[in-house]
Amino acid sequence: MKEVINNKISRRSFLRSSALASGGILIGINFLQSCDSKTKMPETVEELDFKEFNAYIKIAQNGEVTIYSPNPEIGQGVKTAMPMIIAEELDVAWENVRVEQAGLDTKNFVRQVAGGSQSIRFGWDMLRQTGAAAKLMLMTAAANKWGVSVDNVSAEKGFISHKNGETLGYGDVVNEAALLEIPEEVQLKDPKDFTIIGQDATNVDIEKITQGENLFGLDYRVEGMWYAAVVRPPAFGAQLQNFNAEAAKAIEGVHEVIEFNNKVAVLAADTYTALKAKKLVDAEWSNETGESTSFHDETLMALLDGNEFETLRKDGDVAAAFAEADEVIERTYESPFLPHSCMEPMNFFAHVQADKAELVGPIQTPEGTRHGIAQELGFEPEQVSVMLTRMGGGFGRRLRGDFAFDAAMISNAVNKPVQLVYAREDDVLAGYYRPAIKYRIAASIKDGAITGYHLKEASINSNMYNLIPNFFPAGALENYQVDVAKYDSNISTAPWRAPYTNFLASAEQSFFDELFEIMGEAPIKTRLELLEKVKGTSDDAIEYSPERMQKVIETTVEKSGYGKQTKGIYQGFSAYYCHNSHVAEVADVVMKNGKPVVTKVTCVVDCGIVVNPTGARNQVEGAVIDGIGHALYSELTFNDGKPNALNFDAYRLIRMMETPQVEVHFMQNDFSPTGLGEPALPPAGAAVANAIYKATGKRLYKQPYAEQV
Repeated sequence: MKEVINNKISRRSFLRSSALASGGILIGINFLQSCDSKTKMPETVEELDFKEFNAYIKIAQNGEVTIYSPNPEIGQGVKTAMPMIIAEELDVAWENVRVEQAGLDTKNFVRQVAGGSQSIRFGWDMLRQTGAAAKLMLMTAAANKWGVSVDNVSAEKGFISHKNGETLGYGDVVNEAALLEIPEEVQLKDPKDFTIIGQDATNVDIEKITQGENLFGLDYRVEGMWYAAVVRPPAFGAQLQNFNAEAAKAIEGVHEVIEFNNKVAVLAADTYTALKAKKLVDAEWSNETGESTSFHDETLMALLDGNEFETLRKDGDVAAAFAEADEVIERTYESPFLPHSCMEPMNFFAHVQADKAELVGPIQTPEGTRHGIAQELGFEPEQVSVMLTRMGGGFGRRLRGDFAFDAAMISNAVNKPVQLVYAREDDVLAGYYRPAIKYRIAASIKDGAITGYHLKEASINSNMYNLIPNFFPAGALENYQVDVAKYDSNISTAPWRAPYTNFLASAEQSFFDELFEIMGEAPIKTRLELLEKVKGTSDDAIEYSPERMQKVIETTVEKSGYGKQTKGIYQGFSAYYCHNSHVAEVADVVMKNGKPVVTKVTCVVDCGIVVNPTGARNQVEGAVIDGIGHALYSELTFNDGKPNALNFDAYRLIRMMETPQVEVHFMQNDFSPTGLGEPALPPAGAAVANAIYKATGKRLYKQPYAEQV
């Protein structure tokens, strides 16, 4: 059904002019419902400054549409999917669309962020309205030319047709359309009429990527730029005492060596020279002893055993349920620190001058980074510009702008444009890591039924507790409690793909399978029954949909053949809700040379309408493999505050030969899109752990799992 809605796009968020020098119409749009209504409208074309507006589409007289995308692109595909949404409602041929990256513009946007799998979800309504409003204005302009009602014209693939057979291209009427009032109501397409949304589209940057064109931060160049590498503390907590840089300065091409912020920066004519010279800096550090992995293990276990918890949710009386139970099942699950391991190491360009600073590079949080740098330099935020580049992975690491901050401080110190580049070892040594976490989960059984559930979390530096108390099984049990505690460490941590849920899902879904087995209940049937109890709840805090989760589970069972005995194949099930999406997975495991091997994962996702199936499948496949690899193999340990692995020769990632087949299915419905870059990762670990149990008879409680079997 087509939807007629009141248009929320104001003149300030839908700028247009008919007198561009190239001819055409400029349409500024609010991608994320965040347009600042205080923005002054330009009165003439001469006032138009492309850097002033948050994001816009430009329709030229040849019919070509250019869309400037404001969101950081970290490989999640928003630079392709967001324009597809506009193009759908605009009814323009996708092959006539060009996409360009916009820079940071806080006057018009409040969420230029890549994080939380929320870009498409937040932008969906406004992007559709923008395209539909532009199409209606173009159709009205054509109708006026023909002297007929707009009801007598239609638009398709950039052309407007009259019932008598006459046609005009969008480019033929853009100037007239620009003079019209913005429509108060727009009609959105019925999803069944979509011709672009839901169709496979190639990444808009793929040709540039494969041809090595300048897209990434490491590609950025300006004349006279210096390259910086940094000598960092060898362990968290170590302080620089003094350093000797004579050997480094003796290398041809080294310009300068400076001290800043407890570090030493080497500046040279190229990256290779800077990194080479850095190794020759003789730095003396304090002997302060940092924390070790054994200390973290003992500290987190002590937190679990203690009473210093914050209760995030408490339904009923868990203590009473446990006291009256026939049996209480309790298990503890452990996960290690993990680095983010982005393909492209951290880098950033900065040129700090007397009254302004220019920043260019890969950052997930450009606004926060700009504010921090401006404050340190004594500038107003408006004096700092940030241009976004494509990123070779983010996974939460580039939510932190420490590397951009260092680049700015170095540039300010030497009064030169500087590109800071990390070696892989720098990336791990100076990293922000997924925090180590331990969960203790207990459930009470009375008369063959679950009567209570208690989840305790102990984490290093955890500060995102709000993610966990209202997910399943919240709402399904009368007595339910979630408690959290943390230890503040000097080892830096940051959100890691699907923060906290990335391991919580493994713990809880593994626990459910073991609990149901002890109860003599079937794992799928019991999950579905628990979800049935949530239906009709009046608890607004419950975030997941029991109906949608049930359908995902049932579809996964059907697609994977779960429960049908196939000789030599052991299957494990897992289902989870996070980032507004429902996902279920079945992992197939076989035994080879006495070791379990994951051969296939069947994954079913309900993320609402899928904008670009090609990009969506890529995200799900990558998330599943990422989840399996880190659950099986990855661990970062510390000795006296120093990471014990600084590169991939010592830090274990999943290998190409170890990646399983990933079969992806999307639920077909007309719900608005939800998150996709992260939700398929959390269920993967438990699906594998549950399958390994069936293959080996061993329950897994500590990651990485491969060390336990």
